[in-house]
Amino acid sequence: MFALDFQSRQPIYEQLYWSVARMAALGVLEKDETLPSVRVLAQELGVNPNTVQKAYALLEHDGIICTVPGKGSLISGNASALEKQKRLAADRLRTAVHDAEEMGLVREEIKAVVSGCFGKGGEQK
Repeated sequence: MFALDFQSRQPIYEQLYWSVARMAALGVLEKDETLPSVRVLAQELGVNPNTVQKAYALLEHDGIICTVPGKGSLISGNASALEKQKRLAADRLRTAVHDAEEMGLVREEIKAVVSGCFGKGGEQK
């Protein structure tokens, strides 16, 4: 369900955080959908349960999931939390464009790179 890159420099808990946040924002994970327990997900992913717990704690802090005693962790469906994630993604994109301009890329080159991130029909590669 969640793909992790163990060769990445990004910590596993952050990868899991962003994976859940992205799937919630895209509607792949729907409101009130139950996430696997910390222990089960850790075992499935082959990671330490503390890693999963840290990701879940951050997701709960940001309002993306909520923990209900006896039911586990659920996707909250909190529209403001999902909008916040979209705003953060837009901010990172603006920063990347600014950095590219600072490094000498011109507008057409930046547009070409961004367009290259999408396949035919505007779908992301």
